[in-house]
Amino acid sequence: MRRTLRSAPVCLSLALCLPLPGAALAQGALRAAHLRAESKVDPLGIDVLEPRLSWIVESDRRAERQTAYRVLVASSAEALGEDRGDLWDSGKVASDETTGVAYAGKPLASGQLCRWKVMVWDRDGRPSAWSAPALWSMGLLRAEDWKAAWIGFDRPLAEKVSVASLRLPPPRYLRKGFSLTKPVRRATAYASALGLYELRLNGRRVGNDWFTPGWTDYDKRVYYQTYDVTGLVQQGDNAVAAVIADGWYAGYLGFGGERDHYGTRIRLLAQLEIEHADGSKTVVASGPDWKASTGPLLEADFLMGEAFDARRAMPGWDDAGFDDAGWSAADVTPRIAALVQAHPGPPVRELEPLRPVAITEPAKGRFVFDLGQNFAGVARLRVRGAASGQEITLRHAEVLNPDGTIYTTNLRSARATDRYIAAGRGEETWEPRFTFHGFRYVEVSGYPGRPGEDAVAGIPLSSTTPAAGSFRCSNPMLDKLFSNISWTQRMNFIDVPTDCPQRDERLGWTGDAQIYIRAACMIADTQAFYTKWLADLADAQRADGSFPMVAPLKSKGVSGDGGPAWADAGVICPWTVYDVYGDRRVLERHYEGMRRYVEFTRKRCNPELLPPDKFHCFGDWLNIGDNTPTDVIFMAYFAHSAALVARAAEALGKPGDAQEMRGLFERVRESFAVAYVSPEGRVQGDTQTGYALALQFDLLDGERRERAARRLIELIEGKGWRLSTGFIGTKDLMLVLSRIGREDVAFRLLESTAFPSWGFSIQHGATTIWERWDGWTPEKGFQDAGMNSFAHYSFGAVYQWICENVGGIRTEGPGFKRLTIRPRPGGSLSWARTSYRSIRGEVATDWSQQGAVFRLSVTVPANVTAVVHVPAVDPKAVLEGGKPASEAEGVRLVEAGEGEAVFEVGSGPYELTSRIAR
Repeated sequence: MRRTLRSAPVCLSLALCLPLPGAALAQGALRAAHLRAESKVDPLGIDVLEPRLSWIVESDRRAERQTAYRVLVASSAEALGEDRGDLWDSGKVASDETTGVAYAGKPLASGQLCRWKVMVWDRDGRPSAWSAPALWSMGLLRAEDWKAAWIGFDRPLAEKVSVASLRLPPPRYLRKGFSLTKPVRRATAYASALGLYELRLNGRRVGNDWFTPGWTDYDKRVYYQTYDVTGLVQQGDNAVAAVIADGWYAGYLGFGGERDHYGTRIRLLAQLEIEHADGSKTVVASGPDWKASTGPLLEADFLMGEAFDARRAMPGWDDAGFDDAGWSAADVTPRIAALVQAHPGPPVRELEPLRPVAITEPAKGRFVFDLGQNFAGVARLRVRGAASGQEITLRHAEVLNPDGTIYTTNLRSARATDRYIAAGRGEETWEPRFTFHGFRYVEVSGYPGRPGEDAVAGIPLSSTTPAAGSFRCSNPMLDKLFSNISWTQRMNFIDVPTDCPQRDERLGWTGDAQIYIRAACMIADTQAFYTKWLADLADAQRADGSFPMVAPLKSKGVSGDGGPAWADAGVICPWTVYDVYGDRRVLERHYEGMRRYVEFTRKRCNPELLPPDKFHCFGDWLNIGDNTPTDVIFMAYFAHSAALVARAAEALGKPGDAQEMRGLFERVRESFAVAYVSPEGRVQGDTQTGYALALQFDLLDGERRERAARRLIELIEGKGWRLSTGFIGTKDLMLVLSRIGREDVAFRLLESTAFPSWGFSIQHGATTIWERWDGWTPEKGFQDAGMNSFAHYSFGAVYQWICENVGGIRTEGPGFKRLTIRPRPGGSLSWARTSYRSIRGEVATDWSQQGAVFRLSVTVPANVTAVVHVPAVDPKAVLEGGKPASEAEGVRLVEAGEGEAVFEVGSGPYELTSRIAR
């Protein structure tokens, strides 16, 4: 009885405040769109028990905001169409929140399909129509839900194929036939591997993802994918099959010529769950009843490449009715110790193919295809008229030697070579499946006759992080810089953020990641991507609290303490994801690891909170003859991490921790000033990076800060108005120049084409960001081949400065709910257009200046407010839409300072015009 009485008011409340199904209502000015669950659109197989739901709100009306929302989650399309939230009906919730709304309905079961939609209320309290429906499904939530075993084929380990002095085990082929006697209503595939897998059903590939299940520390966790395969299975005879390859698990990885970092026996885990029209279920799971063999794939390795013998093709091997009597029984590993979880990040997929822009023959029979763009991926080969057994070799390179041949010395031990052995049956097409290379040029040898333009196409591969940022301006070189940064990001975002995609490395270097993460977030939607990598980073944290040089951690080679600026990624990256996306759960998940790292750094210091006598530090990597003392870098990053943990503690409602960390920051700051800063404001080492870090991380006060700022400018001027910074200093140098009011110097560096600069590489044909400022120079040619990637995103971190200063787009607080819009015209630019699709919608600026007239178009998404700074000789004379801005709808003048007007605006497009000093 008590239960009935307690629920009655809820029913009454819903009846009073919620629209009835089918009721005619005056629609509000808002609409909900771009629905996401766990930061993905319609994800399948998630294993978060309380998924976070997000949407954006759109409106054609200015200063519009959401005042309430209602979420319906249903178990069927029919229920959702009838406005029945049989899994969860949130009711009308008075809130302006549109991100991270946690599901709070009935407990969800493994495989549960959830359909959902949103209604929102505008500022006048009027409801919208329901959004378009979205969905998510749950993965396998309990260990006992897995009926599959880990299977493989171990005999090839003793029968390695000999290729160019390497002995690589070939990929394995696995299959099982099965029959279904009932009609199929729904079918779902769950798959994982120790290694890489490509799953197939009835002769067709399942999904379009590459390099599944992704790279992790396989000793701790292994991910699986979920696919809707309803359209691939049928009543009657069926076959499920897979190819598995070494991948990150057992293949060559990093430098040092080492294989088998996690194991030697590659395995597949596969489970089909088939629901029939009568409600019954059939499960087909990998196990001892599967068959195994080798096939036409002779080798497949990320660093070495792939080889395929088309003469050994097995037509129909992945389809029903294939005779597998000659195949062996699969080898079985019943279980593994690692966690098996749903992959939380985006899949790796193909981008638009690239066509050759030129073909040359620098040596007889060796044809070089120029694809016009450096990228990560594979080359698709089309060959006609080849004889059976004719071998065609594809070698890959980023740049050319002076004689037009491909330059491969910088690949170090990565062979980066693919081979195709023709079947001799007319036109043949092939592309690798279990390797990738970083390249612009493909050398083809062994081709029958002279190849045409259609003989090779480039297939770029990248994690699917949707484009979020765009930039164009009046300087074509800066447009090219944005393109180069974007391509370099795509090349190095292949399941983890790597340093380079071409040589024998391709590791998730932590220092590179933290330097670049803010720029990455402004170029693409990387929330899910970094959610995945932060789990890798947490898995790699050492028992003493330090973070390593790379993540995922590999068992051989690079495994030690990352050192200052590298290990600090464990603090900087979670904070940045929170700051950009408002992702509180990420901050909660990683807070203790962040705090442990700061405690580790504190404990290794001496009583004066100064660095220990010995510690590892890479320094300001690849600077130009301007080495910053490692003690300075240690202290700057120690202070910075302490300050960020203080902010994280405050965001999570931990006032005691926040106070403690703020106090630690102040003590480190004082120690830094005493030990490394002279009364004249000279920072020890007297380098551009030293001053940039001290100023950016607020380690200096008063007169010493002003003197340090002046000294920084003197150093830049002393270099001929050129930078000398490396990985650690370059991003912060640009940010600091704006903080100290010297955008003129920042623009001078940005637009320079003299060595060293971004423009220098572009002037010499770069289509991506180089690892080194001097990767190639006319005087010296190529730099040290041992460390000379032509696709390395660290120096691309400058896009943060471009977006925040040229574009003037900056978040104030987490998640772009409140913005500062403050473009800073400068340099040669007469106009610039910048946009960013934030977690709450698109933010855009478009400014131009002609003579003494400055025009600024601003777009602020619904449910967001912005403070807009407009340069103006007379702030009160600023116009919006042709009338005084202070009288415009949604605009409020908050400050009329010297040379600038400051307005607060709500959502909407605004057209502002002012007069400026010429």
